[in-house]
Amino acid sequence: MTPDPTGTASALSDQPLDVAILGAGISGIGAAHYLTVEHPGKTFAILESRDTIGGTWDLFRYPGIRSDSDLHTFGYEFKPWLDPQAIADAPRIVEYLREAVADDRLESRIVFNRRAVSADWSDAEQLWTLTVRHNDTGETSLVKARWVFAGTGYYNYEEGFTPEFAGRDRFTGQIIHPQHWPEDLDYKNKKVVVIGSGATAVTLVPSMADDAAHVTMLQRTPTYVIPLPREDAIANAMKKTLGAKRGFQLSRNKNILQQKIVYALCQRFPRAARKVIRQSNAALLPRDFDIDTHFNPPYNPWDQRLCVVPDGDLFKALKRGTASIVTGRIKTFVEGGIELEDGTVLEADIIVTATGLNLQMFGGMELSRNGEAINLADTIAYRGAMLSGIPNWALAIGYTNSSWTLKIGLLCEYLCRVLTHMDEGGYTSVEPVADPGMETRPLLDFGAGYVQRALDTLPKQGTVSPWTMTMAVSADVKQLRKGQVDDRFLSYRKAPVTIDA
Repeated sequence: MTPDPTGTASALSDQPLDVAILGAGISGIGAAHYLTVEHPGKTFAILESRDTIGGTWDLFRYPGIRSDSDLHTFGYEFKPWLDPQAIADAPRIVEYLREAVADDRLESRIVFNRRAVSADWSDAEQLWTLTVRHNDTGETSLVKARWVFAGTGYYNYEEGFTPEFAGRDRFTGQIIHPQHWPEDLDYKNKKVVVIGSGATAVTLVPSMADDAAHVTMLQRTPTYVIPLPREDAIANAMKKTLGAKRGFQLSRNKNILQQKIVYALCQRFPRAARKVIRQSNAALLPRDFDIDTHFNPPYNPWDQRLCVVPDGDLFKALKRGTASIVTGRIKTFVEGGIELEDGTVLEADIIVTATGLNLQMFGGMELSRNGEAINLADTIAYRGAMLSGIPNWALAIGYTNSSWTLKIGLLCEYLCRVLTHMDEGGYTSVEPVADPGMETRPLLDFGAGYVQRALDTLPKQGTVSPWTMTMAVSADVKQLRKGQVDDRFLSYRKAPVTIDA
């Protein structure tokens, strides 16, 4: 990988940063913008563990990787998305992020090959001390900061999730996880089995189908799959007619409303939603295709995230016969492929385990306060922006039922408002304090396997505001953009004044 030409360690000094931003992905770059605009006098640096920006969108290199949210809502509110693709591929998203970095002149604020491995808050100093590993040299250093914005997402980017498959060692071909895609993988004229039914699998299958001899998507359980145009004709027309800025904003508002309506209808009328999705699938598949076996999930729409296929590419590959779907359970890997419990053998030269990711808060950092370890499972999310008992720490978790970045922007606005309140009041720290014995529930109320596997390690959320993780833009506009920054649950502190003798 070619090192990114931007970024320098000069963003760090012996003086504490006002804000240490972890991660130069879409969340971290967004936070840097809001700090630049709302608090131009504050010092901050972005610590990025890799040697380039982009986060997820540069890390994953498997064929066809793209967003499954439209970029009019997945992009930033402050930076119009001008590309004609609405469901955009990763290179276009990375280029958009590079433009955002250049727009705000953030190049000198990014420090590459720096991974924060632990963070300790000192009540005496009113500071965080981050232990930072230099991934390029193996050295470590300390960085002090008044605030930390954790733009790390919630996945383990070092290792994806792969179940234990019986007979794995017997398979004589290649086994690949999409998270570690070989740059030189040659799948031309080879038989490929992709295990999985989520967003990664439905992206890989049509992307590989034209070159491979055949691609089989092997799923244990079906997923809801909906076709959407890769280009949003209405949005492109509005941007052309009304200008980039106004056209983008109207397109963004349109799509936010669409997402809200679709989610609400799926939740309120699941049987009708299931029927509509089934009809859209049937219209794009061969007449004799067994839809009820391969596209009929046992759960209701939006109990798990819907999978989007741009221009119906998955259905087109199935109709051409270059790809197929098999629904069944794996008995064992064999020398030449996979044997299912019903005795069927799927021949394969390459097996791709698109079986999901592992959740990991804050990149696996160890958090402590005054040297005492913090157990994240004992904390409760406040407004989805901070955690109880952890001072001056902002977390960035986006929506699971809509575009991730819609929430990140609102979280950044809220952080800037809190910083303004602290400056005006002379405060040095703030932490949410939950009522003893508060009723709680899982942080992410979502049925996906990657969430369920990690629930015991995640913070909790409450059952009433402001301790709930809302998944609606309208609710977060009220509580983050317009809500109070000083209520009975927030404990602000002023450091004691030291008088020299």
